[in-house]
Amino acid sequence: MTPAGQADGARDTSGDPGEAAGGPSGEWQQANQRYLVAALDVLGHLLAGTPDEPGPAVDDAGLERAIRRRDEARGAMPAPPALEAIADGLDMSAFERDVLLMCAGVELDSAFARICAGAQGDPARAYATFGLGLARLPGAHWSAIGPAGPLRRWHLVRLTEPDVPTTSPLRVDERILHALAGISYLDPRIEPLTEPLTGALSGPRRLPPALRTAAREVADRWSGRLAPAERVLLHGRRRGDLRSAAAAACVELGMRPVCLRASSLPQDPAERDLLARLCERETVLDGVAWVIDAEDTDPSAGRLALDMAGRIEAPVVVTAGEPMSAYGGIRPAHVEVGDDGTADLRTAWRDALGPAATALSGWVDRAAGQFALDLDTVRAVAGALPPIGDEGETDPDVAGAALWDACRRWSRTGLDGLAERITPRARWEDLVLPATHMDVLKQIVAHVRHRHTVISDWGFGARTGRGLGAAALFAGPSGTGKTLAAEVVAGALRLDLYRVDLSQVVSKYIGETEKNLRRVFDAAEAGGAVLLFDEADALFGRRSEVKDSHDRYANIEVGYLLQRVEAYRGVAILTTNLKDTLDPAFLRRLRFVVQFPFPDAEARTRIWRRSFPEAAPTEGLDLPALARLSVSGGTIRNIALSAAFLAADEGEPVRMAHLLAATRTEYTKLERPLTGTEVAGWTS
Repeated sequence: MTPAGQADGARDTSGDPGEAAGGPSGEWQQANQRYLVAALDVLGHLLAGTPDEPGPAVDDAGLERAIRRRDEARGAMPAPPALEAIADGLDMSAFERDVLLMCAGVELDSAFARICAGAQGDPARAYATFGLGLARLPGAHWSAIGPAGPLRRWHLVRLTEPDVPTTSPLRVDERILHALAGISYLDPRIEPLTEPLTGALSGPRRLPPALRTAAREVADRWSGRLAPAERVLLHGRRRGDLRSAAAAACVELGMRPVCLRASSLPQDPAERDLLARLCERETVLDGVAWVIDAEDTDPSAGRLALDMAGRIEAPVVVTAGEPMSAYGGIRPAHVEVGDDGTADLRTAWRDALGPAATALSGWVDRAAGQFALDLDTVRAVAGALPPIGDEGETDPDVAGAALWDACRRWSRTGLDGLAERITPRARWEDLVLPATHMDVLKQIVAHVRHRHTVISDWGFGARTGRGLGAAALFAGPSGTGKTLAAEVVAGALRLDLYRVDLSQVVSKYIGETEKNLRRVFDAAEAGGAVLLFDEADALFGRRSEVKDSHDRYANIEVGYLLQRVEAYRGVAILTTNLKDTLDPAFLRRLRFVVQFPFPDAEARTRIWRRSFPEAAPTEGLDLPALARLSVSGGTIRNIALSAAFLAADEGEPVRMAHLLAATRTEYTKLERPLTGTEVAGWTS
């Protein structure tokens, strides 16, 4: 089976996406119509006559003139006619080609339909039959109507009464009829299962190096320049970039890429087999190469993708985030796409931004180092920015901040369904911590902010991929500011903060916890969000001796976590109330450890002072007296907020009496006794 779009060999269409789509030119369409009319005229001469005659009533002179006109029409065509391309592409015999043309003729020309009726001796039988073809057409053979023959294997024609194949009306498929007439479109039975490859119709020369290399390898395998393989598994990197590389490989060979969603493929094997035949038809009709997107949370989608790839006898590439083992005997050639370095992402940004890249160079460097976006997203963000730099246009810093925030929004799509997004509102001045602890938090911010400079520009990343992340442990009693500090870090970095619910991550089933962690980190990688794992000791406690398979897999899960946090481009913050329960080996793998102390009286005074906004009315508050309460910062804020509601309900400013009532409520919730000594002198 030869794709019609490759009849003249591979073409370089990197500068013309429309050409890669295989749309016929107006000149070819007109010439194809003239050829089709002439070919039907020849066929009409062969079919002419009645059933009583031993053979066709051939007008030799008329037939010769018809053949000459057909050959002249063929010679004037700029490219092969559709009938010839389909017959050659599907390896059809001359008789099978004529049967197909006969079926199309009765739909295209009423005069041709009358010829068929006359040849069958019944005006009501103005349709093609296989028996008519056997009786009147040269080179006839019975196998042409068999299920394995091209006519029925690729569903070019349909027997309306399969039990009587010789006399049954033989109908041409609508998609094939239109293709013979030179009308190009994707089969309506395939189109609902596809999704667009927006922005991907460019040749490998316009891709970053890693994608360019992968695209060329896929094209080389399809073309036979490497060990030939029609089926290729393209894995790694980001979903959009995998699809761009796959599409570029198609364009390199002058083929039209069409993407099938693995999750939409039919579950029934017979339906998949029909779909495969229709896909093979489209490869011949319109030079289509198939991209099957297996990037789906359902593992069955990957198996369906490989099964479908095995059924399609045409160029097909499966895109997936991870390598997949053989399925059902299908062993596609593996092509891995490595990550582009920051320098390559900078180039992609500069290409997309054009002249504005110079004014935004600082923001471009930061975005390239922080956000692992695919090419389509880079172009979309760049295209949405307003004009930058000249008088009356957007200030570069404003535009740069808009670029950064747009990257952050685009990168959060995969994570929103896996973790809770928290909007950071806390600022540095809201933290009450010793100066040394504040310094460590600022080091975390500096580590992420300048990651691309140190890791990429200064070459530290070339030496090792381990230990380059900004993983941190925040340890300390509840309410001492661990979550507040995570908000501050995220706000200072202008990154999203996500709280990961460990109760949804940890699973009693072997291997499930690791899979859940992989989903979280893979989704977070695009934007390097700040990940907050609350109560981490529940998952990452002291590793036990291996006594059974569950112990062994628990240790594997911890090892997997260590691997991911060390390489994560954002910040992974683990919080614990009990630092001593953590494995020391685990602590050594974390870059930062911050011990949040229980606040002393001086710290509590500062927390009380900052618990009331400037707009909140207060009267007679005794902060040193309030600081005698031996409670954490979180409890202080709860009491202050409850007291504010009590005061607002009474239409008064916040007074010590309101704070006393709120304190009693909070202590009751904590199941702690409130002594008279702690609140002595609060009210007169």
